[in-house]
Amino acid sequence: MCQNYMCTILSFLIVLLYHYLTLYLLHMIIHREITPLKEDDCFLVFNRRRNDFTFPIHFHPEYEINFIRNAKGAKRIVGDHIGEVEDYELVMVGPNVYHGWEDFKNDNSKIFHEITIQFPRYLFDSLLLNKNILKPIKELLKASNHGILFSKETIINVEKRLNSLSKKNGFKNFIEFQALLYDLATSNNKKSLTNLSFEDQDDFHNSQRIEKVYNFVKENYNKKIMIEDAALALNMTVISFSRFIKKRAGKTFTEFVNEHRLGYATRKLIETNESISEICFNCGFNNISNFNRRFKKKQGCTPTEFRENFNGTRNII
Repeated sequence: MCQNYMCTILSFLIVLLYHYLTLYLLHMIIHREITPLKEDDCFLVFNRRRNDFTFPIHFHPEYEINFIRNAKGAKRIVGDHIGEVEDYELVMVGPNVYHGWEDFKNDNSKIFHEITIQFPRYLFDSLLLNKNILKPIKELLKASNHGILFSKETIINVEKRLNSLSKKNGFKNFIEFQALLYDLATSNNKKSLTNLSFEDQDDFHNSQRIEKVYNFVKENYNKKIMIEDAALALNMTVISFSRFIKKRAGKTFTEFVNEHRLGYATRKLIETNESISEICFNCGFNNISNFNRRFKKKQGCTPTEFRENFNGTRNII
């Protein structure tokens, strides 16, 4: 009887711990990332090698596939899941799934290889996904709402294809991308990571009001934006609007606007030859030093370093 009692207590403590972990992850400040994807893009690929390793917890409305090599021991966070990274890491997350990698102790001798693929949530029409041949991809996309960890065997099998996506262009690359999704969908030993469901999180993160704010900033990011004008667009007082943004976005309105501007600046650094000063002013920043300081705080490097690091290693289809 004593043994049964102890098992009951242990089970209760595990459930209680899981409950509080879930509450912590749901209520901690987790920022929405502004990705460089435009409405007419199919997907983007970053393929980079570097000696630093930082992926703070964040979310975004796009799907994401992350390949990481040589980061054994780092902490993986996906929804309410916390796990340890091995030498090979391949994870896919669905729209608005919290994810990040952190707490890695680098001895400065390792070069990390990272490939990130992002694509819009409505890239594939639902009627198309219902066709028999694409049903595995449909199931893959659905499963990604809980985060998917792929086996080492799968990673090794698709590593060559992952690398090729950053080197090709045009329609053939889109076919290659779909082939990658199919390979992942039909692979064995996939592991679901989080018990939290993010399929219905749109109302939490993307209410009509917050979407109006996103659209307002999107239309005016390259101009001087006054908080009074944004509040007026939502028929709110400045005080109420400020509280609303802080609660829903986890940041002040100024931080919210600057994050959008930095997202557009990142895109311009990737795909244009505009000078740093041109990008600075075209994205709504009023001076170079302010732009450089904010960019380095977000990316961990200056705009010039960012452009040099990503030269020849990005692809947007």
